Amino acid sequence: MSAARRQPKVNRAAMRQAVRDFLEAAGLDPADPNLQETPARVTAAWADEFLDGYQKTPKQVLAERFPVTNASDREVVIVTDLWFRSMCPHHLLPYSGRAHLAYVPGQSVIGFGRLAALVDVFSHRLVLQEELARQIATSLMTELGSQGAACLLEAEQTCLRLRGGEQCDAVTHAEAYEGVMKEPGMRAELWARLGRRP
Repeated sequence: MSAARRQPKVNRAAMRQAVRDFLEAAGLDPADPNLQETPARVTAAWADEFLDGYQKTPKQVLAERFPVTNASDREVVIVTDLWFRSMCPHHLLPYSGRAHLAYVPGQSVIGFGRLAALVDVFSHRLVLQEELARQIATSLMTELGSQGAACLLEAEQTCLRLRGGEQCDAVTHAEAYEGVMKEPGMRAELWARLGRRP
């Protein structure tokens, strides 16, 4: 989903009603003591946690920057093992894992915590893992004026592990490279830093 797309407006009342309707359609009684507050709880979880990324932009979370002097065009900033979680748009089931980010600074750098915030902007949406990697890498390039960027995601997909084939040990990988990080040598260096083979 494009970062430039209009931010959706959350209708909490409609979300609560939709959850009640879903419970009834599943043959359950929303008046059950264990289900009475479920519509409100589900609405809060989705609006405030699972989909709150739609209310943020990369430009906002990457606004604070620090100037770089005498930077080489091959110096790389790498942050590994950023935990993330997201929701698959196909089954509305969660997936989570580790994000590894790298970028070649242009005229500025950002705080390391801002990289985690950038991941959250896109992961707290309904997004495929492949698209998530691409959106993060592209934003690092465009927002920071970086010469190159990369995003590698390792995740445990609930829809793969708990339904269908029930591949309980499966780990999915998605990678995206931009600019000079597309070069084989730069990719190899990144993978070496991660202690893996490309």
